[in-house]
Amino acid sequence: MHSRRPQNFNEGLDARGCEDVPVAAAGYGMPTRPWDCTDPWASESRYRAPVAGPWGERQAPAVAAPASGVAAAPETAAGSTDQLNRFAGFGVGLASLFTENVLAHPCIVFRRQCQVNYHAKSYHLTPFTVVNIMYHFSKTQGIKGLWKGMGSTFIVQGIALGTEGIISEFTPLPREVSHKWSPKQIAGHLVLKGLTCVVALPFYSASLIETVQSEIIRDNPGILDCVKEGICRLVGMGVPHSKRLLPLGVLVFPTVLHGVLHYIISAIIQKFILFLLQKKTPHQHPADACNSVQTVLDAYYPELIASFVANLCADILVYPLETVLHRLHIQGTRTIIDNTDLGFEVLPINTQYEGMRDCINVIQKEEGIFGFYKGFGAVIVQYTLHAAVLQITKMIYSTLLQNTT
Repeated sequence: MHSRRPQNFNEGLDARGCEDVPVAAAGYGMPTRPWDCTDPWASESRYRAPVAGPWGERQAPAVAAPASGVAAAPETAAGSTDQLNRFAGFGVGLASLFTENVLAHPCIVFRRQCQVNYHAKSYHLTPFTVVNIMYHFSKTQGIKGLWKGMGSTFIVQGIALGTEGIISEFTPLPREVSHKWSPKQIAGHLVLKGLTCVVALPFYSASLIETVQSEIIRDNPGILDCVKEGICRLVGMGVPHSKRLLPLGVLVFPTVLHGVLHYIISAIIQKFILFLLQKKTPHQHPADACNSVQTVLDAYYPELIASFVANLCADILVYPLETVLHRLHIQGTRTIIDNTDLGFEVLPINTQYEGMRDCINVIQKEEGIFGFYKGFGAVIVQYTLHAAVLQITKMIYSTLLQNTT
C-alpha cells in the first residue's frame, strides 16, 4: 500500500492528532506556558532561581494552568509588551539600587561625620541644616568630596557577601531559611550573620575612616587601600595609631550587635509589609497580564516598598547604637574630620572612651539624649530622595507602558 508523506509540518500534526497545539505565525506549534515572576532582578531571565525572602528563604515557583477559551495575543505585540515589561521591572529595581548605594552616599558621609563629631553644637536633626552644610562642603572641597569612601563601602559589602557564602558552604550554618523553619535554623542563620560581621570588622573600620576623613588634608586613596588598612589593623602593623585606639576585641560585640539587630528588624518589618501589600493587592490571573499596563510594576513594587520601609525603620531604631559604634571605631585613629557646624575648617577626634558602656554614659552626660541622633536629618534627606526616585521611575515606566498599548 502506498504511503502518503505529509506536505508540511501542520499537516503532520493533524495526522498525529495534534490539532490542539496552537500554531504561531511561522507555522510551528508552540505550547503556551504562563510565567509569573516577582523578583525585580530576575526580570531579564525566566530561568533564574525563585526570589529569596528577607530571611533568605526560597519560595516555590507558582505554576498556573492555562486558561481555556482565552484567545492568544499576536506574537509580535505580546513579545514587545513582554520585553518592555521586563525592562520596566529591571529599570525600577536598578534605580532603587543606584539611589541606595550611589545617589544617597553623600547623606551617609555627612551623617557619619556628625555622629563622630563630639565637638558639634549643631546636631542637624532636621534636613534643612543638612542641605546647607553639604552645600558649603561642595564649595570648599569640590563635588567629589561628597562621594569620598564610596569605593570602600562597595568593597566591604563584597567582603561580607563573599564571607557569608564561604562560611555557609563549609559549615552547617544556613545562608537561607526555608518556610518550614525551626528555632535551630534561625539561630544558625543569625550566627552566620554575626560571623560575617566579625570577619568584615577591620575593613569596615578602615572604610569608616575614609568616609569621615576630611578631603582637605588627605591624599587621594587607592581603590584597595581599604583592604590594606584593614589587614594592617588586624595584624597591628601600618601607620602608628594613638594609644587610645581600641583593640578589635572591644569592637566585636557592638559591631555584631548592630549588624544582627539591623538585620532582624529589617527582615521582620519587610515580611510584615509584604504580607500587608499582598493581602491588599488583588491577585490577577497570568492571562490578563498583557492587558494591564500596571501588572509588572505592581508585581515588582511591593518588594521594593517593603525593603525601603524595612531599611528606614531599622536605621531609625539602631541609630543611637550606630553613633556609639562609629565613635568607638574612629577613636585613636588620628582622624581629622570636617567642621559640621560651619561647613569649612577641620577638627581632630580626641575621644577617650573605655568601651561601649562608657561611650553611652559620656554621650548621655555631655551631649544629652539627642547626642545619639546627631546627623539624623541626613537620614531624612536620604530616604526622601530614595522615595522620590522610586516614584518618578514608576511614573516614567507607567507612561511608557501606556503609550505602547
